[in-house]
Amino acid sequence: MAGTKTYMAKPGEVKKNWWLVDADGKILGRLASDIAVILMCKHRTTYTPPIDTGDFVIVTNVAKIVLTCNYWALKKYSWYPGYMGLRSETAERRRSQRPELVLREAVRRMLPKNKLAAKMLSKLKIYVGTDHEHQAQQPQAIELGVKKS
Repeated sequence: MAGTKTYMAKPGEVKKNWWLVDADGKILGRLASDIAVILMCKHRTTYTPPIDTGDFVIVTNVAKIVLTCNYWALKKYSWYPGYMGLRSETAERRRSQRPELVLREAVRRMLPKNKLAAKMLSKLKIYVGTDHEHQAQQPQAIELGVKKS
């Protein structure tokens, strides 16, 4: 076993790619889980849990994302506002006011629960329309959120 070595990526050693995802007609949960895998860098062989080696992801058309069944009316988001009681709203209301928050929360809850998750989440760029300001990074289009058979 002397010849076996475990590779541990070092910060700044891995080249970070930029990916462009179109969320038009995609199911929220499948899309969020695929994005979380890319942000954590689990799609590469250089995956190292304590190091942020993940790629950047740009998501466009997030207002056209899909929830199955009647989850737009059934799904509730709750939070503590600092006063007595909880505040809550449906996914449909949140989509009408800030549609990018629906996807960001879904991805955030699929990332690890530590300080590294905030760094990973900062590499997620979400836009409501088709335009984004990252053309200089030359993002590559990728198809995420599709059912794998």
